[in-house]
Formats: sequence, structure tokens, C-alpha cells
Amino acid sequence: MIKLSELLKDARAGYTAGLAVTGDVEVCGITADSRKVAPGFVFVALPGLKFNGADFISDAVKSGAVAVLCTPSARLDDQSVTWITHEVPARIFPLMVAAWFQRQPEHLAAVTGTNGKTSVASFTKQIWEHMGLKAASVGTLGVVAPEYNEYTGMTTPDPVTLHKAMSDLCDLGIDHVVFEASSHGLAQYRLDGLNISAAAFTNLTRDHYDYHGSQENYFYAKSRLFGEVMKPGSTAVLNADCPIVREVADICWARGHRVITVGRHDGDIRLLHQASNPTGQEITVSYEGHLYDIKLSLVGSFQAINALMAVGLVIGCGGDPVQAFNSLAYLKSVEGRMEQAARHPSGARIYVDYAHTPDALETALEALRPHVRGKLSVVFGCGGDRDTGKREQMGQIACDKADRVYVTDDNPRSEDPAAIRAEILKGCPDASEVGDRGQAIRQAVAGLEAGDLLLVAGKGHERGQEIAGTIHEFDDVSEVRSAIASLSVEKEGRGTTPGGIRS
Repeated sequence: MIKLSELLKDARAGYTAGLAVTGDVEVCGITADSRKVAPGFVFVALPGLKFNGADFISDAVKSGAVAVLCTPSARLDDQSVTWITHEVPARIFPLMVAAWFQRQPEHLAAVTGTNGKTSVASFTKQIWEHMGLKAASVGTLGVVAPEYNEYTGMTTPDPVTLHKAMSDLCDLGIDHVVFEASSHGLAQYRLDGLNISAAAFTNLTRDHYDYHGSQENYFYAKSRLFGEVMKPGSTAVLNADCPIVREVADICWARGHRVITVGRHDGDIRLLHQASNPTGQEITVSYEGHLYDIKLSLVGSFQAINALMAVGLVIGCGGDPVQAFNSLAYLKSVEGRMEQAARHPSGARIYVDYAHTPDALETALEALRPHVRGKLSVVFGCGGDRDTGKREQMGQIACDKADRVYVTDDNPRSEDPAAIRAEILKGCPDASEVGDRGQAIRQAVAGLEAGDLLLVAGKGHERGQEIAGTIHEFDDVSEVRSAIASLSVEKEGRGTTPGGIRS
């Protein structure tokens, strides 16, 4: 049990204007889900895309809520509960949750940007672990730590899930955690209340315009991490190759943050040389007057910058630079991020990547091109009920950057799959259209020859495909391996003639 006034202490300090409270009560829980309300709980009525929490206030009170956080207009004429009102209750919610759980690991880092969040987060965790530290990551792949793995279904979980996980990780002795900070999560204040020591900004390209409405709003959501969430005097790790990073740097300067820049042509951490090989790349990096020659077992030139951004976060959280750079040689690729799924009998490699935006698809194809000795193929689609403006763009990019293009379905959701493919095909009219994603993968795999490379893009780590409101079990990596296995069976079935010649 805790007094409501204690839960609101930080909220009063930070957002006093407009915050009104009608009393003080003992509280034994807090939730934004009316179905989870129990006697003594605080119910938080948040507006949402599908449901409005205000519609469930009466249900929450009947279930025993002793206090309700809502907008002033949503308050009911009911004196049996304590009312906490604010024009933006989502701002108050995470601060109350942080006060409820109280404990957080000592070193917290976050990474935001359109592309690269999952890789940077994973690499940061891997570097910490190689340095002998107990670490965890929170993001698209869930909450991942030794002896703890919970899939949350969201890149940035809701405050209750997030802070409960932090408390659980403290129980396990984990003192280093890195978060993926999505634009949705930042716009909805889910990360507010975390004591973040360092944060990284990877890049900003077109994505989520269906939610944010414009690039300006999208950028504002991302920049909240540096201008509002992190306390003044923290460390910002910025990709110097991204043009808009100057605006982020200005925000950081105003907040008194230490800035570490990473880039190919400029930066505190500078990539001086990069050479690709069939299984990865060799890079030379400079930092504070020292040179580091590193062998990365990561395919894709952009992965070098992701790895160096991770080093920046480790340094920003107090890590030793020499240890951090030396740890890069031990990095492993991340699930669904430029992951080698299989090799064709001819030797051709097949990669699966989450690239689902125009910039991500272009970056992935350009990064793979140096590893191709024959033809570069790509299988991809676009999600339904999302930004429609990127579909033709992605078709044009695939046409320009790949030698063979297979347009298929991604997650059509409630939209007509054929209509989505038609919009993509406006940008690549000569592509092969194969609606069934599994069949598209099999067709692309069957066409591979020695020296070729295939990229299956868009779904990455996902284990399902949403069609007409139903999620069907589907995994790109499994489909690729199944296609390879089918080739082997077919090859064996043809048999050989007595002279050893394939029939």
C-alpha cells in the first residue's frame, strides 16, 4: 500500500500546471485496463485509437477503484472516489507507475530513429555482456535478459509492463538495460519516468505517417527523448550522417547533454575504412586519437554504424571505450535483422530483414550489393492499414536496386492484398507478382544460382501474417529453409543415371 500523494510526488514537481487532485487515499495498484481493476486500485482512463478509457470509468469504480486519473471533461459526478485530472493524463501515468515500482537498474540507455533501433539495442546488450556486465534489452523482440524473456507485443511497452520488468530485472541483479524508443511510445509518454543515462538517434526517414500525420510530428515524437524524457546533463549519441541530426544536436545543447557523434565522414567515433567480405566486413575506426581495426561478422555496410552507435551508448553509460571497441569482434547478427536464413545448394546466400520502409529497403539492398557476384533478388510487400504513400516508392526502389523483384503480401490486415500489390507495382511494373508470400519465397529461392543473393524483406522476426483480421502462423526464416529443403528433396527425387548424370 502507498499513499496517492506519494505516487503523485514527481508528477506534481514536473507537471503541476493543470493537475488537480480531490483528496488522498491508500492505493494498492494502478492500471489503465479496467478489466484488471481490483479494490484499492487507481484506474487511468487514457484515450486510445480504438477505445476511450473514459468509457470504462464507471466499470472501474464498480470494481473497487479508489481513484481515477482522467481528463477534466471525463470526470464523473461521483464523490466516492478520488479524482486526479489533467488535460494529458498519459503524462502523469508513467510517473505514478515509476513511483509505485520504485526500482530501476542503475544504467539505462535508449535508442530511437526510424531504422536500426533493434540492432543498436541488441549490439549494446551484447557489448555489455562481453564486458562481463549483466544486461537486458527491451524492444521489438520483447524483454530479453539471462533467465528472463518476455514478449510484450510492442516495441515500447506500456508503463506498467515496462516498470514491472525493471523491478524484476533488479531482482536478477541486472544493472544495465537498453530500450528501443518508438515514436508511438514517445508520443504516448510511455518512457517518461525512466532515469535514462544515454540515448541514441539513428536516423529519420518516412514511416508511421498514418499515425503522426506529418514528418514534423514524427520528428517531434522522436526528439522528445532528448528534449523531455532524459534529464539535463545526460549523454546523446547522434548519427552524424543523418541531416536532421543538427536539429537534435541543438535540442541536446539546450538541455546540457554531452554529445557523442558517430559517422563516416565526421564524428567523434569515425568510420575511416570499410571493406566487405562474403561473411562480414573489416572496419577501421578512430576515437579520441586511437585507431581500432575490427573484424565484424555482420553483413551490410549500415551495420557498422549501428555497431558504433552501440559503442557510443556503452561509453555514454560509463563503459570503457577500449573494451567496448574490442567487443565488436564478437557481435552476432540480430534475429530478423540482416539474418542469414539459409544457403542455396548453389552457394547463394539468403537473408531475412525487417526492412519495411523506403529508406530501410534501399539501405538493405545497397548494403548487400557488394556481397553479390551474380544477381540480387528481393521478395517484399507492404503492410495494410498503414502509410499508403510509401508503396509505389518501395516498388521503385526495388526496381532500381535489385535485379529480380518479387512483389508479394506482407501483412494486408483489413485491406485487399491485390490492391496493395497493385500500388507497389506502379513503381516496378516488370516485377513478378506472387500474392502468396510462401510461394513467392519458394519461387525466388528456386531461381537462385551460384553468386546470387536473395533478400526477403519486411517481416523480419515476425511469426505471423495478418490477413483480414486473422493472424496466420508465418515465419520468413522457416519458409526460406522449407524452400531449400524442398529443392533438396526434388533433386534427390530426380535421381541419377548409372553414369552419374542427373536425369
